[in-house]
Amino acid sequence: MTDSSSSDSKNKRELTLRFLAEPGDVNFGGKVHGGAVMKWIDLAAYACSAAWSGKYCITAYAGGIRFVAPILVGHLVEVSAKVVYTGRTSMHIAIDVQASNPRTQDKRLTTHCIVIMVAVDELGKPSSVPEWVPTTPEDIELRESAIRLMKMREQIGEEMEAHVKAFKTKS
Repeated sequence: MTDSSSSDSKNKRELTLRFLAEPGDVNFGGKVHGGAVMKWIDLAAYACSAAWSGKYCITAYAGGIRFVAPILVGHLVEVSAKVVYTGRTSMHIAIDVQASNPRTQDKRLTTHCIVIMVAVDELGKPSSVPEWVPTTPEDIELRESAIRLMKMREQIGEEMEAHVKAFKTKS
């Protein structure tokens, strides 16, 4: 595993972790299983959010995971993480997973998702994080997209609560 980082002022806003897909990562179909990919995503989200905030961070949400293409044993996997929105104590991290055959370097997107990390203090209580302010048109769009997704998650949460209540009354 390696880390390739760039910085945004003094805080590191994005990084890439690299892995080699090993035989132990493979499912019965011969492809890297989703659990291994999700573990790599969580590691990259943690490293990115800790670098941005300078604090220990925990995963609060991982969603919208799209498995676009399979990863094969022996492929070089790059998990890129980037802060796209900050709240008072939370950071929304956009994750892209790409894989390539190391001999041909034919890199392709395999997975994409958003992970929300929360910085915590020594007692495990949420702790403030530095604000990220977008400056480029691309970054402004990423932030606006994160805000739209946040609103959609709130609506989904309300629907799930109604579903759970309806299920409990039938039991």
